Parts: sequence; C-alpha cells; structure tokens
Amino acid sequence: MNTFRQFSSGVESIPASISWYLADLGEARGKQELHTHQSSQRLKVLREHALIESAVSSNRIEGVEVDRHRIATLVFGKPLLRDRDEEEVRGYRDALTRIHTQAGKMPVAEASILQLHQTIRGDIHDAGRYKEKNGDIIEKSPDGRARVRFRTVPASQTPGQLRGLIELWQDCLKERWVHPLIALAAFNLDFLCIHPFRDGNGRVSRLLLLLQCYHLGYEVGRYISLERLIEQNKERYYETLEQSSQRWHEAKHDPWPYVRFVLYILKTAYQEFEERLGQIKAPRGAKTEQIVRFIENQAAPFSVAGIQQACPGVSLDLIRRTLKTLRADGRVVCLGRGQKALWERK
Repeated sequence: MNTFRQFSSGVESIPASISWYLADLGEARGKQELHTHQSSQRLKVLREHALIESAVSSNRIEGVEVDRHRIATLVFGKPLLRDRDEEEVRGYRDALTRIHTQAGKMPVAEASILQLHQTIRGDIHDAGRYKEKNGDIIEKSPDGRARVRFRTVPASQTPGQLRGLIELWQDCLKERWVHPLIALAAFNLDFLCIHPFRDGNGRVSRLLLLLQCYHLGYEVGRYISLERLIEQNKERYYETLEQSSQRWHEAKHDPWPYVRFVLYILKTAYQEFEERLGQIKAPRGAKTEQIVRFIENQAAPFSVAGIQQACPGVSLDLIRRTLKTLRADGRVVCLGRGQKALWERK
C-alpha cells in the first residue's frame, strides 16, 4: 500500500520509458477487438495453450514441477492426482478458469483474494488464511549461504494492510492519481511486499494481475500466458522486485523498475498475440464463420461496408456470396438496392 501512498501525494513526473509503454499498450488495446474477431478456432488454440502454460509456469517459478507427459491431462482432464505438486497445478488451473469465465463478477476484494489462495493451495491447513507467523523473504545462494532479501509486513498487521491496499486501489482508479496500468503494477508490488500468506503469494499475485487486466480491458492474458513470460524473464522479475522493495516500509522506495517490468510483460504479450494469430493457419470456412458470427450479433440493419470493417482480411466477393446464401436460406433480407443497401437479420 505504500506505493499508492506515494502516488496519492502526487507524481511529479513519469519516466519516459513508462510513457512509451503506456502509449504502445493503449494502441494494442485498441486493436484487441479486431484481433478477437478472428476465427473462434484460432482463438481456441491460443486459449488452450495459454491455460496450460500459465498453470505450469506460475507453479514452476515457485519450484512446483510435474511430469510433462501429465500436463495436458491435469489441465483438461480429471485424473487421480499423484502428489501434492499435481494438486497445486490443478488448483491453479481452477483459479485461472474462474477468472477467465467470471472476471466481471469477481471484484478485487479481500474475499476474492482469500478464495483464490484457497483454490490454489487445496487441502493445506492454512489455505485461504493469512499467515500466522512473521516470515521474511530469504534468498539462498548456490553455496548454501542465505540472506534476508526483504522483511515482510508482520503477521499481526497483514489483514489491515491488505484491506488498506484494496481501498487505495479503488481510490486510485476513481481519482486517477496515475494511469490505471501503473496502478495495476503498483498493486502487484505492494501485494508482494505485504506477503499476506505463508506460501503461495507469488501465484496469487499473478492471478490478481490477470484479474485486474480483465477489469481494465486488457484481455491478452486470455490468449497469451503472462505467467510464462514472467518465468522466461524470472531473473529480471526478481531483480526489479528487489530494487523497488528497498525502503518500501518507509514509503521511500522507487516503484518504477517493477512498474516498467510489468508493462514490459504486457507489451510482450500483445506482440506475441499478433504474431501467433498470424502463424496459426485458418481452418477451412473460418472467414465465412466470421461473417456469419458478425451478422448474428446485429440487432439493427447493417451494410456490406460494416461487415468489411468488422472482418478485416475478408474479401468483398466472399461477403457477397455469404449474404446471397443467407438470403436464400431466409436468414437475412436486403432492404434496398445497390452497393450501399442495408441488410437485416431475420
């Protein structure tokens, strides 16, 4: 919550690199709707890959490993679980599914956060419960030496600190202290510094990142695994987290290294989303399906030009052939003559 306290006092300037990321992400969000009008089969492939990668990567960052031959079965099937690691991967899958399908009904609230923790931790005795003992973040080197990287919020203060963080998040969005994406990264940083649970804090933080992205209209996490990208940049993740957590307790820390990292992950995800859509071959009939899906969603009369705008990459000839077929089937009716004639769904 200390990052939000800094922001509430006023932000004198934003680093240029942060501004560039915000501009790029604004443009990517603007293109998002056009991309998601692609064939549902293409998007289904991306969703399935993202679900697998997220469940595996987020747990692997925390040292939880499962047999790679069992991954698809764990994520999409209902096998008997062999061990604790498989239980945690399955739990993360369940939490992801809930966010992907119910994000609009899941507020950033204390109850939601505790529920996410309970889901990913399964039958562990303190699943869905705050830590009961103080626990610092310890870094162990290969030679066996250990050092305290960060002293987390004491257990006795944890519930109050997390509730305060949630209130500040809501106040920040309402009063626009900073850009919402900066607020998203700030929430993630403060959550990790509070460290509310004995175990599972990193995984819950990544689930909250996905949930808050949905709330802000950045839905790339549905198709590209943010967790995988974080794992691929794990060293930078821990480095920027350490940089931004220094002097956090005094609210004199520098949040920008970590904010920059989170925005970098989101930008990379959007770049990969566009690249992957281009690499996946469209199944036969996909463009016709795209036209039909657009028409079925129209309550008011529409034009051929409207279809062209909503379905980039679809030829005018195919649009006309599809309309002719639908009219013959009694599914649409033409309301006039000529190129600018309007059509209506029956």
